[in-house]
Amino acid sequence: MNNGTIDLQETEQKTKQKRAFSKLGYTKLETAELVDSLNNLLANYSIHYQKLRNFHWNVKGSDFFDIHEKFEEQYNSAKVAIDDIAERIRVFGQTPLSTMQDYLGQADIKETGTNLTGLEMVREIIKDYEKLLESMFKVIETTLKNGDSGTEDMIKGFVKQTEKNHWMMTAFSHQG
Repeated sequence: MNNGTIDLQETEQKTKQKRAFSKLGYTKLETAELVDSLNNLLANYSIHYQKLRNFHWNVKGSDFFDIHEKFEEQYNSAKVAIDDIAERIRVFGQTPLSTMQDYLGQADIKETGTNLTGLEMVREIIKDYEKLLESMFKVIETTLKNGDSGTEDMIKGFVKQTEKNHWMMTAFSHQG
């Protein structure tokens, strides 16, 4: 029993020594990996958010009321996620990306114009959700590698909502 206690204490001391660089207990390298993955997700969400606003303002056609309202609901949800991600980066003592130029340079999601049909807009958002999910899964991989359960928990909530949005938009896009 004593050997187990001593081994546990030694392991705890080694862990504390390894994680001596920040208040949260992550090394500089771990923090950089976590923040990089979060900034990528932040950039993708920010372009996605602006695209949803663009589509909300500019959708036309017989599905206007349905799509217009859904885009607004989704950009409001994206706005909350953006804030949560940026604040999580601040928790690590880092500065989140915050300019459109930064977002455009970092994001996998790209801008689109306003001359799309409602159905083309929906299909564009479906593609965005797939890219957002890829980015979220990369963040989760990084959190698992670095033992960051706080970020992992936050991102898993985003995954659940994004998968639901993807399903709903996919179902809508297969009408008629």
